[in-house]
Amino acid sequence: MSELNQKLNEVFAGKVVRKDLTKKIKEGANVPVYVLEYLLGMYCATDDEASINDGVERVKDIISRNFVRPDEAEKIKSKIREMGMYTVIDKVEARLNEKKDIYEAVFSNLGIKEVIIHSDYIKRYEKLLAGGIWCIVKMSYEFNEETRGVSPFVIDELTPIQLANMDMDELYEGRRRFAKDEWISILLRSVGLEPTKLDNRVKWHMLARMVPLVENNFNLCELGPRSTGKSHIYKEISPNSILVSGGQTTVANLFYNMSSKKVGLVGLWDCVAFDEVAGITFKDKDGIQIMKDYMASGSFARGREEKNANASMVFVGNINQSVEVLLKTSHLFEPFPEAMAYDTAFFDRMHCYIPGWEVPKFKPEHFTNEYGFITDYLAEYLREMRKRTFGDAFDKYFRLGSNLNQRDTIAVRRTVSGLMKLVYPHGEFEKEDVVEVLEYALECRRRVKEQLKKIGGMEFYDIHFSYIDNETFEEHFVAVPEQGGGKLIPEGISKPGHLYTVGRSDTGVFGVYKIENEAVPGTGKFEKTGIGSNRGARENLGIAYNYFKANKKSISSGIHTDTTDFLMHIQDLQGVGMTEELGLAAFVSLCSGALRKPVQSQLVILGSMTIGGTITKVDELASVLQVCLDSGAKKVLIPMASAVDIPTVPADLFSRFQISFYSSPEDCVFKALGVD
Repeated sequence: MSELNQKLNEVFAGKVVRKDLTKKIKEGANVPVYVLEYLLGMYCATDDEASINDGVERVKDIISRNFVRPDEAEKIKSKIREMGMYTVIDKVEARLNEKKDIYEAVFSNLGIKEVIIHSDYIKRYEKLLAGGIWCIVKMSYEFNEETRGVSPFVIDELTPIQLANMDMDELYEGRRRFAKDEWISILLRSVGLEPTKLDNRVKWHMLARMVPLVENNFNLCELGPRSTGKSHIYKEISPNSILVSGGQTTVANLFYNMSSKKVGLVGLWDCVAFDEVAGITFKDKDGIQIMKDYMASGSFARGREEKNANASMVFVGNINQSVEVLLKTSHLFEPFPEAMAYDTAFFDRMHCYIPGWEVPKFKPEHFTNEYGFITDYLAEYLREMRKRTFGDAFDKYFRLGSNLNQRDTIAVRRTVSGLMKLVYPHGEFEKEDVVEVLEYALECRRRVKEQLKKIGGMEFYDIHFSYIDNETFEEHFVAVPEQGGGKLIPEGISKPGHLYTVGRSDTGVFGVYKIENEAVPGTGKFEKTGIGSNRGARENLGIAYNYFKANKKSISSGIHTDTTDFLMHIQDLQGVGMTEELGLAAFVSLCSGALRKPVQSQLVILGSMTIGGTITKVDELASVLQVCLDSGAKKVLIPMASAVDIPTVPADLFSRFQISFYSSPEDCVFKALGVD
């Protein structure tokens, strides 16, 4: 046994299991993990190899004899009849038969229904009424000629496959015996994963998947490639969550049934997860609206009543193309159904977006053979932690930056709270521990905000999330890896003739373009590449060159166009399509290349010009400046004609740049080159 396994068995004796045992039996039996580990915890809670082997055989025997397989249902029913009493393991769902005023149970694999179940079980285990739960059931058979309409199967004893009680003080004390990395390894092994095969960032993604189980009213989204285990934890690991497969549901099933006056899944489960988000549909027209209401406030109105519930909402699904392509052509919520795909109000309620594309496709080595908590113990620990909150964990050390609005703040606090409950349930942590969790939470919320900006435009301009140290007052900004941050326009002086501009592409989207101009000895030729078949771009570059030849003396007497060839290449840095708005920036590029003098570092030149040198103002200045900021620009040259639009730019955005105004093409050249 490894040192960590020995310590885990010592500190949490009887509450851990070797996960390879689960895996071995699971491969031969289609039984939920928490059912298997309930049995393994009863018979294999030891480190003695001989006892473990005996226990495994006992569990296998119980499963083979008592676990009901659908194809053997008739055989089991016969055993109940012939033996008088028999124990089965099956999924049991209860329904109220209001005509007879009794509760009736339906056995999923056994295929029997209308079995009378005592109301005491319903009161103790309400989930029987919502989707059903796995149980160990002692059943007998009593046929009576006088009651032919009643099922002869009788439930003598029903035990849900869940832990009877949970001592949280014992868990807190046990947590103190482990280092942070050891505890994270234990949590990951408890859900079947091998932490030594995952890098640190992926470990945090796996922990984030568990946050909806430990945090009330937490809205999580994870989209990524297939075979990365996105829905596994919600279906197999916790008996307190339910996976809605296929996507189609109703308001009555999910929220509230007006006729039966019963709260739906959100009131009976800790977590409701939707598999394959592309297929989510509501039979009711108001379904999405009610879901938005619930995701925002944890409550919903049906008829005259308003109901509250604590269930977290999880949305998982597949991305069928690379993230790079999706970011260039659409947004990261694109796999959602059409009714939601451009609904910013719906996506704004997401607290966390896990980048599923960073999770490796699971192979056999990603699953652990080491010890971890029995799934039941883990599930109860997560459920008990829902009663606590760690949302204020960072307040002692940090405060959030000015770009976070109320919804952003709530999202970050809930993500921080959930991760802290998982990793530091005993509430003991240092400043550097908080930083790690806070930066991850800010990134996951910013990923949501970045996509909202793509869908909703300037309404969601404030995406530059940060936190401020209470001691040093230093502000730390948190980036989103897939967005590229400020890499498009790097720091440092570019080569002469190289510069950046922002313009509206032929697809209607604003994009960043790099102009590269080389001045070489020649006969006065001007060659243009990179613009494809865009006639408007070609014409504007021609206007720039003609103006350059006609007005070069007003820039410098040292420019000679007859003995120089100019080779210009336009690069669409974001793949959004070519723009026509290149004339003015191309003129500055020609001057810079001819003078062999570079433009200022991290500069973007905005605006366009006519053949006579008249400057035209920038359309949608606020949106264009947002693109400049996202691309890493620090300085911006704006035409004087656009000064009237400054009030439309949010003050926070405008203050991010060193802005200069120009009145003519020549003025623009001098200011771009830093010439007074």
